[in-house]
Amino acid sequence: MLSLRAINQFYGSQHTLWNVDLDLPQGLCTGVVGLPGMGKTTLMNCITGALPVESGTIVWHEAGASPCNLLSMVAEQRSRLGIGYVPQDRRIFSQLTVEENLHIAMRATGMTDATAKFEVYDLFPLLYTLRKTRANGLLPDDQYQLALANALITRPRVLILDEPMHGAGHSYAQKLGQLLVRLSREWGMTVLLAEQQLSFIRRFADRFCMLYCGRNVAQGHVNALDDGLIAHWMSRDARR
Repeated sequence: MLSLRAINQFYGSQHTLWNVDLDLPQGLCTGVVGLPGMGKTTLMNCITGALPVESGTIVWHEAGASPCNLLSMVAEQRSRLGIGYVPQDRRIFSQLTVEENLHIAMRATGMTDATAKFEVYDLFPLLYTLRKTRANGLLPDDQYQLALANALITRPRVLILDEPMHGAGHSYAQKLGQLLVRLSREWGMTVLLAEQQLSFIRRFADRFCMLYCGRNVAQGHVNALDDGLIAHWMSRDARR
């Protein structure tokens, strides 16, 4: 679905991503892991178009169509192509109701099919109960569900989540993990998430990509994300 090759990115004179290669196969969940400050969020923002890429390619592959380099598209065009994004800060409209948030998300991509809203309510039945509630009146976990619903109502082909477990409780972790499995296996959705909770990645992801100082130092099937690899690259003292 997506192939990244030799991605380099800079913040001013600071080189933040170094020749990152990554494949995101259709219908699989890939977890990007690494200590804070290693480039996980930067990588997400490069894919969505929120940050410019200095060099490299991000190619969108779709059956029956020619490959397309996303670097020629702005963020809005990538969203319309089928990339959904839930950032760490959620970016919901706090003064609007759940239902109003969903309507805005649909209109932003030009959607008019009302059945998409009912599909989302099927995924998040609690949001249907709370559909007339303002977003700022929701519990934190429910606000994240709304952010997810805003992204999913556009029926993206690729769903990108930045630190979805940040501040989440154990019970919500189970619900989120089961949702990601359902999206990938039943909907055929490609999922990419940046996450520091390795137990979550090991349980629910199919593949992993490990970043260290902006470099992709390991990737593959999630079973290869073993204790030795983690100790080598994710201990603050291991690489000194």
